Amino acid sequence: MMKNIITISAPSGTGKTTLCKAVQEKLKDIKWSVSVTTRKKRKNEVNGVDYNFVTKEAFIDLLKNKKFAEWEKVHGYYYGTLIESLENAIQQQKTLLLELDVKGAMCLKKLYPENSFTIFIIPPSLNHLRERLKKRGTDSIKNIEIRLQRFEQEMNSKDYFDEIMINEDLESAKLQLINIIKKIKEGV
Repeated sequence: MMKNIITISAPSGTGKTTLCKAVQEKLKDIKWSVSVTTRKKRKNEVNGVDYNFVTKEAFIDLLKNKKFAEWEKVHGYYYGTLIESLENAIQQQKTLLLELDVKGAMCLKKLYPENSFTIFIIPPSLNHLRERLKKRGTDSIKNIEIRLQRFEQEMNSKDYFDEIMINEDLESAKLQLINIIKKIKEGV
């Protein structure tokens, strides 16, 4: 069975979005899974490309109609992956890259054990992560502390992932992640 649902998880601020974009640039045949979220769009994001931005009411409606394979409320906002996008990737034998929180990744691994491969990215240290979040400039100090509280919980789940990698140097991490995904696609 083809491992074509690849999930990338990491504590907030670890660089997972940047790493996923590097994979997309290098491996053009990989499709990006666009999650649905109630979070406000950041200035560099595009609706329908980075996320499908919806109202809380629209999200709840999708939830009631059982349209999500997984969903989670993170930092006060809802995020979800549509079943339809996963089923399409499996049927078409296309590799789908997902950026998910730990619970979402584990949920998909349970729902699609034959098709899923999970990768967990960790920062070199908690202090390193704190500095990255501050430099990013998208969160208040209060929000940074909320994200860091979740860090320990997420780190406790890392052993359930198929692969763990450290993002200490961004360029090295990009190459490492691309190589991991190439091996998955080759069935190695």
